[in-house]
Amino acid sequence: MRSRRLAILAEGKFGVLTSKTAACIIRYQPGRVACVIDSTRAGLDAEGVLGFGGAIPVVASINEALKFSPDSLLIGIAPRGGVLPEAWRGVVLAAIENRLDILSGLHTMLGEDAEISRAARERHVAIWDIRKPTLPDGVSRGLLKHRRGRVILTVGSDCSSGKMTVAYELVEFMKARGVKAAFVPTGQTGMLLAGWGQAVDRVPGDFMARVVEDLTVEALAGSDVAVVEGQGSLVHPAYSGVTLAILHGCWPDVMILCHQPTRTEIEDFDIAIPPLQCLVRMYELACEPLFPSRVVAVGLNTYDLDEARAREAVARAERETGLPADDPVRWGSTRIYESLEGML
Repeated sequence: MRSRRLAILAEGKFGVLTSKTAACIIRYQPGRVACVIDSTRAGLDAEGVLGFGGAIPVVASINEALKFSPDSLLIGIAPRGGVLPEAWRGVVLAAIENRLDILSGLHTMLGEDAEISRAARERHVAIWDIRKPTLPDGVSRGLLKHRRGRVILTVGSDCSSGKMTVAYELVEFMKARGVKAAFVPTGQTGMLLAGWGQAVDRVPGDFMARVVEDLTVEALAGSDVAVVEGQGSLVHPAYSGVTLAILHGCWPDVMILCHQPTRTEIEDFDIAIPPLQCLVRMYELACEPLFPSRVVAVGLNTYDLDEARAREAVARAERETGLPADDPVRWGSTRIYESLEGML
């Protein structure tokens, strides 16, 4: 994917969890971001809203965004169900009118929308529907059973619990130490960061595991370690199917359990998140009939805690699971990496 200068649309949603796509691009590739569009935060900058991102401006409209010379508009949210908010249609059309390419990780395929696609053709701009799948020629074949190389998978207590972030941070940490490691994107934000991958949640059920298998095989062709980005949670009523398909598609040697300590219920459901030790056993049991795998560490998302409470959360997770725990964004990936050294 060519380098782009992005205006990120996050109207009324700009925040660490409410606009995950925007937040992750700003955290890891801030140099690509011209500005963020959110009229409710206009006049602030990314640092003031997210706590990171520096002086990237937040503006009120697409017209103001054009002053910062973007060449593309990125839809910066990943809402439940992935539908384009109708109020945003006018912004997308205005961006096209001003010859901005459109990047979208929604389930709504903007390239298949009659009005939007017609406007894009007339203005000769491109639409990248990131979630549009490329289907394999069959189901999973179990090729990874006899692989060379190691596979690490991030799994979660819930959706939006830090699986992509922990995987991405760990890969960067390992590369800095000379390990040939590859990040395997399975969602739209990871794909934007890495420039490849597939959004597994858009693939028909029978083929999800095969897509993950193919991605992992491709990653291991040039690396010794593949770190696969997990999705959802085994206990999430809406997304557990994708979670299990990734688990059985990549055949992980080990897993890292990701969790936000301040969250007690499954997102959008009145269902308590099980204790961490129960989740550890649940993920290990899901692998056991096919291949041995174990959870070796806990990656925490403590962005909404102060320093003292965050350290308490780490200590509590370690007591509950008997495993090393840490927040790799806040304190680095050293402890998580050390839990892998015997395997590596």
